[in-house]
Formats: sequence, C-alpha cells, structure tokens
Amino acid sequence: MYDSKEIDALKRALEKLSKANPTLPVFESSVDWERIDTVLGQVAGRMHDNYPYHHPLYAGQMLKPPHPVARLAYALSLWVNPNNHALDGGRASSAMEKELIPRIASMWGWDECLGHLTGGGTMANLEALWVAGQLHPGRGIAGSSQAHYTHSRISSVLGLPYQAIDAGPDGRMDTAGLEAALASGDIGTVVVTMGSTGLGAVDPLPAILELRQRYDFRIHADAAYGGYFTLASDLHDDTRNAFDALGAVDSIVIDPHKHGLQPYGCGSVLFRDPGVGRFYKHGSPYTYFSSTELHLGEISLECSRPGAAAVALWATMELLPPKPGGEFAAMLDACLDAARALHDALAKGSLFSPVHVPELDIVVYAVNAASSSTASDLARRVFAAAADKDLHLALIDLPAESCADALPDMARDSKTLSCLRSTLMKPEHADWVDEIVARLNAARQSI
Repeated sequence: MYDSKEIDALKRALEKLSKANPTLPVFESSVDWERIDTVLGQVAGRMHDNYPYHHPLYAGQMLKPPHPVARLAYALSLWVNPNNHALDGGRASSAMEKELIPRIASMWGWDECLGHLTGGGTMANLEALWVAGQLHPGRGIAGSSQAHYTHSRISSVLGLPYQAIDAGPDGRMDTAGLEAALASGDIGTVVVTMGSTGLGAVDPLPAILELRQRYDFRIHADAAYGGYFTLASDLHDDTRNAFDALGAVDSIVIDPHKHGLQPYGCGSVLFRDPGVGRFYKHGSPYTYFSSTELHLGEISLECSRPGAAAVALWATMELLPPKPGGEFAAMLDACLDAARALHDALAKGSLFSPVHVPELDIVVYAVNAASSSTASDLARRVFAAAADKDLHLALIDLPAESCADALPDMARDSKTLSCLRSTLMKPEHADWVDEIVARLNAARQSI
C-alpha cells in the first residue's frame, strides 16, 4: 500500500517546483509541526476503518486504486492548489486540461469537440442532458432500466420526463421497446449505457443508431464505467461493435476515476459538436480578465474545479497513453481475462452459477439453491462469511424472472434474486482468481 519510493519521487518533484518564481521575496508560513504530526497520526488511525480497496481480494464495488503517478502528480499540484475555472486561478493546469480533451476524444475518432473534466460522472451526465434539453426543449429522456439511477434524477432536476426502457436478461436495452417509445415523438434524447454499473452490460448502440435514421433524437453515451474498454483487444463481437460505433453519438461521459487510474473525483463530458458551447455563454467581469483565450469556466456548469485532477490525469496519460495495444490497454485486457476466468471457474463448480456472461469485468452469480428466496438468503450470508475471510464482494438484486434462462432449475418464489457481484477492475485480479474462488467456496461451505 505504501512505498517509500513514492515519497522520494514526490520530494524530487517538489524541489523542482520550488524553483518557480525565483524573484519573489522569501516568506515562511507559521505552523505548528508537532500539532500537525499529532493530527496526521489521528487521521491515519481513523483511516484504518476502510475496506482494503487497493488489494485484489477486494472485488466488491467499483473502486480502483489510482496509479502512483496520478497520486504523486495530484499531491504535487496541491502546493499550488490551482482552480481550473478560470485561467487566472490555474494557468498550467488549465492548459493541461485543454490538452487532455482531444487525447480522450481520440479514443473514438473525434478530431474536434468541446469538453472538460468534471467532479464525476453525475455532473458530467447532468451537463450532457442539460445541453440535450436546450436542443430539444420539453422532450423527454429515455434510458435502459439498467441505466444508472442518476439519469432519472437528473431528468427530474431538469424538468424533463424520463422513460425507462426494459432491458433483456443480458442487461442490454430492448430496441423494440425503445422504438415503441420513440414512435410517440416525445423522446428527445436516448441515453446509451456503455457498461452498466450492475452487470457491466453494453447497450446495442449500432441498432440504436439505425433508429436515429428514422426518428429525431440525440444519443448520449454514458460510458462513465466502460468507456476505456474501447481500447481493449478481446471484446465479444457485439460489445466490440458497440464501442466501435461511439464516434457517431452526440455526447459522451467517461470517468477517469474509474478505469482511468485517477483519484476521485475526475469525470469528463465531451460533445461532438463544439457549437453547443453557446448554451454555456455567460459573463463574469472579475474572473475572466487575464486572457482573451477560452476559459474552462465558460464551457462548464461547475465553477471552481480542482486543477489537481487535470494535473494527475495529464501525468497518467503522458506515462500511459490511451491507445490500442499499449500498456494501458493491456491493463484493461487483464481485467477482462480475470472476469472470464472467474465466470468459467464458477460455472464449472457446484456451489454457484453465473447469471450472465460478462461483457466487461463484472461477474454476477447466484448461490445454487432450490428457490430464489433461499438463494437470496444464502447470498447475503456468503457475503458476510467471505468478508470474514478477507474476501470483499458486493450484492445485487435482480428480477428473478430475468435469471430464468441462466437458472432453469431454480424455483422463482420471490420477485427478486439477490446475487453476489465481483468487480475485477484491477489488472492484478487476473493472478488472484484461484484464490478468490477458494475463499468463496470456503465461505459457502462455512454456512
């Protein structure tokens, strides 16, 4: 978890940073280092109350440790504490953010676009749907029933009606149901989920693009979780085709603080048409005065934003460029390998049954039992027993009917089925699958 080489690297970088502004008079701030040391010790003690998110035996929620270069660059920038709202508050970090956007957009072939970093996926999706609402006033938003709950919330905030479209057992949006909704003419924007947070399911974007040829609507891709998998080399054919079609959507959200190896919070929103920047236009005479260049605050709903996020992401992308076949892409392939290995191991065993074939790096599986109610109870007990063995998982409730094909012999005596869920988003997970399965089996056998 802690490597002294990180502190040595930070010290060298700080010594170089300290040489900035050599003509300014020297001054020292007055702080009590003994008291600071005491408080930091208290903080370290309080931080013990966490799950071991950094370790491969943590396979629960979507928590991925930042890369050391991101952690160090973020910390280094805090000695300046830049604000990327206006160039006045963060000249270097704003320049880095502007360089980042086309590099991110290049993953789906956009040569020109408008975009910026955000505090996370929720704010990024809010901006995308706000712009959609400006372009299609009063018309609703549609998304899969497996889409993130933030979309219905955001639609409510924006005063736009939201319609959930049924998803199939594979977690993907049903295009026939979507077309029926589009036929009313009330839908102005369709949210396509490129990696749902429940199953890791990727909506059928090519089929939805075909619908756009017959109906008038925008397509917003929520790729907050799965967007970086466009760089992966071994996706299933349907998944590959969906990611290859991303360049045709109107807006994309991707979260570097998920698979992009960044600290929280670092999301981003990008628009294929730079002209949507007109909706952000505003004046702030005391803020935008030091340069006639575009200030990031002029294309963002957020005002103050940490320049540290841009510095950390810039450093990471400089070290690990996001390109197919590169070192960063290989990390994503390792996550896919881990998920498939876990799926296959569970399918061959007698204690658990996967309820879907993983598209990305999320595996969902039921505890084998005669009925859905019994399986749900056992899942909750296995979840607790696994934690006692230092294996940390997650739980997900699915419609029992949606699992019928995967679990044909299980009686469905409850509306929902509680399943175990493993998110294998660390490349190291590929080397820990056998250990995870062994502890999982031991947890099941212990109850």
